[in-house]
Amino acid sequence: MDTQKIVEFAKEIRKQTLFTIGNLGVGHIGGALSVVDVLALLYGKVMKIDPANPLWEERDMLVLSKGHAGPALYATLALKGFFPMEELTTLNQGGTNLPSHCDRTRTVGIDMTTGSLAQGFSAACGLAYARQLDAKEGYVYAIIGDGESQEGQVWEAAMFAAHYRLDHLIAFTDYNKMQIDGTTDEIMGLGDIEGKWRSFGWYTQRVDGHDVEALDRAVLAAQKNSGKPSMIIMDTIKGKGAFFCEGQVGSHSMSFDLAKANEAMARLG
Repeated sequence: MDTQKIVEFAKEIRKQTLFTIGNLGVGHIGGALSVVDVLALLYGKVMKIDPANPLWEERDMLVLSKGHAGPALYATLALKGFFPMEELTTLNQGGTNLPSHCDRTRTVGIDMTTGSLAQGFSAACGLAYARQLDAKEGYVYAIIGDGESQEGQVWEAAMFAAHYRLDHLIAFTDYNKMQIDGTTDEIMGLGDIEGKWRSFGWYTQRVDGHDVEALDRAVLAAQKNSGKPSMIIMDTIKGKGAFFCEGQVGSHSMSFDLAKANEAMARLG
């Protein structure tokens, strides 16, 4: 996809994410919408995937460590043809294949079960290490949250990845600066987040997480990097694109109905 098509893809992901959660009536809309643009880039251009063969061994993999953003990933996968769009209406309902947090045993196209924060990031490091041991060329991508970055397990995994020089691991921090109980600065400030990652031995970049061209350039630079894992810190806005929750702490988990979702979808154009 070219840049404009990725932008349009992101718009459709946002709309379907709004529909999916609005249809249920409650969900983690804020942190789902803040990662839409990177999902559009990864699944629209960057990642080597095959929706007809989701377990293809040569595929690139994504671990959404902030598993509560699952609805945005489900919308992405449905739009790419991993499963029928109609399944989006079953989010977090009895018998669904789309639980609120990602589950690789339930959802076609999900590469790792996540939800307990930081555990997915450790799993991503393990997947990348396994591929390195097997001399496989595919990349492992991971998305972590900024509140999640307060977990000690993140930094244990960071040391592991740097020690084993996992240069086919490319991670993103969704730095929307908000978490369930307030801003990250109020709860536990991350300080010099770029400096932290560099000091842990990671090739580190920082970009506007809603600028797909900037994200694309950062991913290309990360792929050219050798001998270090990569972290791309994305400055994002919680609830990006939804008039009723953009930039609001309360959007971490929010109740809203399908009428409000439809209004937000209409405003997106």
